[in-house]
Amino acid sequence: MTRRRRDTGTALLMLAPLLALLGVFVLWPLVHAAYISFYTWSFYESPVFVGLGNYLDVLTDQAFVEAVLRGLAFSAMVVPAQVSVAFVFAVLVKSLSRRMAAFMKVTIYIPAVVSEVIAAIVFSLIYTHRGGLLNWFLGLLGKQEDTAWLGESGTALAAVAVPAVWLGAGVASLIMLAGLLDIPETYYECASLDGAGPWTKMFRITLPLMKNIILFLLVTGFAASLQFLVLPLVMTQGGPVDSTTLPNLFIFRHFTNDLYIGYSIAAALLLFAVLGAVSAIIFRLVRSEKAMDG
Repeated sequence: MTRRRRDTGTALLMLAPLLALLGVFVLWPLVHAAYISFYTWSFYESPVFVGLGNYLDVLTDQAFVEAVLRGLAFSAMVVPAQVSVAFVFAVLVKSLSRRMAAFMKVTIYIPAVVSEVIAAIVFSLIYTHRGGLLNWFLGLLGKQEDTAWLGESGTALAAVAVPAVWLGAGVASLIMLAGLLDIPETYYECASLDGAGPWTKMFRITLPLMKNIILFLLVTGFAASLQFLVLPLVMTQGGPVDSTTLPNLFIFRHFTNDLYIGYSIAAALLLFAVLGAVSAIIFRLVRSEKAMDG
């Protein structure tokens, strides 16, 4: 009993710095934000308690609801594409020689170290209506009229989604590659002896054993894509006609233009609740399983 207490005390002592940082930089700001959300809090006036008033204002604000739905649509564009690109790239790299695989891994990781601001500027130049690289390339293929990719509400959101996929594909690909390399080759050898082809191996071996990796990438990718701020801010400023105003951009605008920050804090906490709810749905749909090595 004494030894168990000693081990518990040692474990708590070693965890103390991490727990202190977690409390100071995560738990306390979260509790304080929740406290502020119940007040008409301002830097210039005494706070006034309004209860759930700020939350009711946010939930009845059509602009916030549309921003969240737009963010979900944006995530639906980004996350599946990101996971698919990562899987294809990982399969490709696994089939290459060691030297070529090392070169490809460095190449795909480059977007991960590129600033979002730089990526937004580069893709804005690519999408330029007159003289942009994309319209020039499409012109070579026979397209007659140039398209204002960032100037039309029908194409702006998808245009912003492309650099979002590009920025996250590098890390996702390396994680996917690590999962592929962790699958024992004996599984594939046994399948080959039974006459299984490439597609059978993929759907009966690779994808089932990659389920945990795919689940991780879906959850983290969804959380990241729903919180994008820099790309729409730099590329379109939320336009045209708010067609690229994602939730964080909506909250950022409200925070910078409203003297009372209770509304912005309430909106941020409700967005946090949306993130948790959709993540729970993803966990429900893609069940995590423990793979056993043979």
